[in-house]
Amino acid sequence: MSPSEIKPTKPKPCPDRVNVLLVGGGGREHALARVISRSPRLGTLHVDPSANPGIASLGTVMDVPLDVKQVYRAKQYCETHDIDMVVIGPEDPLAAGMAESIAEKPDGSRRVVLGPSSKAARLEADKAYAKKLMRDASIPTAEARAFSDYENAREYLESRTDLQVIKAAGLAKGKGVVVPKTAEEGLAALERMMKQREFGDAGARVLIEERLEGPEVSVLALVDGRNIMILPACQDHKRLGEGDTGPNTGGMGAFCPSNTIDEATMALIEREVFVPIVDAMRRDDAEFRGVLYAGLMLTPAGPKVLEFNVRFGDPECQPLMARLESDAIELFHACATGQLDTVDVRWRDGAAMTVVLAAAGYPEAPRKGDEITGIDVAEAMEGVVVDQAGTKAQGGSIVTNGGRVLGVTAVGADLAEARTRAYAAADKIRFTGKVMRADIAAMAKV
Repeated sequence: MSPSEIKPTKPKPCPDRVNVLLVGGGGREHALARVISRSPRLGTLHVDPSANPGIASLGTVMDVPLDVKQVYRAKQYCETHDIDMVVIGPEDPLAAGMAESIAEKPDGSRRVVLGPSSKAARLEADKAYAKKLMRDASIPTAEARAFSDYENAREYLESRTDLQVIKAAGLAKGKGVVVPKTAEEGLAALERMMKQREFGDAGARVLIEERLEGPEVSVLALVDGRNIMILPACQDHKRLGEGDTGPNTGGMGAFCPSNTIDEATMALIEREVFVPIVDAMRRDDAEFRGVLYAGLMLTPAGPKVLEFNVRFGDPECQPLMARLESDAIELFHACATGQLDTVDVRWRDGAAMTVVLAAAGYPEAPRKGDEITGIDVAEAMEGVVVDQAGTKAQGGSIVTNGGRVLGVTAVGADLAEARTRAYAAADKIRFTGKVMRADIAAMAKV
């Protein structure tokens, strides 16, 4: 038989029993752990050693490090515990190549992994690369220039008569974007990124980008290499303060679905953004399998891409997973094995909303060690779950252990009901210095 006649091996359907390893220990992963743990296909859920107490309560905590520099130990753990599928939540291990490394099995077969290869993860890890790919594929996006030299970047920024957006080109935990109000703020941001290295190596290269105006939305899709499954649109609130004021954060709240996008606009986004970027990745020998996130600005000239992420957004994942009714293991397995066209996805009617409770001093210097009370009271309320993010167990209590501490998520018949429930539950939770925006989804159409 000639090579042209060899047919590819048909992917195997999802087994009836699947042992899962979940990589990551934050709020996004708590939401993923919830939907995985309720799957009738779940054998045992194994979780990251860094998992917060909420995640740990849903699975078996690994007894070895989950470190990209020691991925052989994770692979040994997967063999010993018959791990069938690995779900990778955060961007750092994806960019470092964990997906392709942990997929390799000693017998030459492949373990199922939800998450793109390191080559495909460049779409998030290198904003300059992503911008070039978008230009080459004629995907609508803001005009931008990339700089590795501070003096060249400063001279260019000073030459602009309009305000520009300053972005760290590398991974900066969702915080490496500055939208200055004045030219002086822009120059100061540039100096913090490139000279003071506020975001470490992520700021060694920057993008100076055209400032776009309009509502910002997040559209996520599951991509299996060729098939694209668009998920319900979400809307995130990045700024720390009410009225979208203050510094950018990893996200202070989100809701789903966002009815800022109508069906015609969503079809346009799929056609002009998702299809061409998936095709472009395949042409670049970086076939994409996993979660593809497009942050978009709905400008008067149409939707334009602000950034791509290669994993579920946080906190967008929380309201999205709160509405998922399908079997998460079956869905994730289909995505990872190129079989999205064989599954249907079902979503709960109505809406979901997440409000983030952050620590005192967030985002610059979050305080740790404050005791948290009221989580059980909040979760006893109808339609409410509390996803733990920056928490840890200490002396029989749960205490703050990061910037974004908790995500209080509620579902409702509509966004108004979900919002009322989420804030009522958030008010039951107490810790010193709690930071919370009171206007999540306040301006949304309900």
